[in-house]
Amino acid sequence: MAGYTFTLVFTLPEGKKDPEKWVAALGAGGCDDALVGIGVTGRIALNFIREADTAEDALLSALTDVSGIIPGALLVEAAPDLVGLSDIAELLGVSRQYIRKVMVSREAFPAPVHDGKTALWNLEAVLCWMNSAGVKSIPSPLLDIAKVTRQCNLHRAMTDLNPVFQAKLKNL
Repeated sequence: MAGYTFTLVFTLPEGKKDPEKWVAALGAGGCDDALVGIGVTGRIALNFIREADTAEDALLSALTDVSGIIPGALLVEAAPDLVGLSDIAELLGVSRQYIRKVMVSREAFPAPVHDGKTALWNLEAVLCWMNSAGVKSIPSPLLDIAKVTRQCNLHRAMTDLNPVFQAKLKNL
């Protein structure tokens, strides 16, 4: 078993938007391995350190626990997934400057998924590249949870797709 660190952010159900009401219920219902964040009305964030055989088991058990405790809560995001250079550095225990140096000095560094004022990358892509390029050995629990959170967010985003437009895109 390994410890997997990840965050799940939920929108609370209508009529039950006060996150403080859920804190005790989450602890009693099996989420005592999560630090609960309630800074935004209508949302709740749970930062888990969950022991499980696999990252998939850790994430799915947390999702199951939360949905049983807060019926109607909707997943907004599973993290870590979209990250900036500072996030990558923090997760790997290195400086932001080191990650920036690696990014600008290596042609094959993964392309960002968003390249605005602050660039964002899929953590899974960066970690896989670092491992395969020999830049840094990535701990398995971190790589595994990055893969699973990305899949979770992709699944959630697919519910927003317009099937008619997707069919048109498929024909290009």
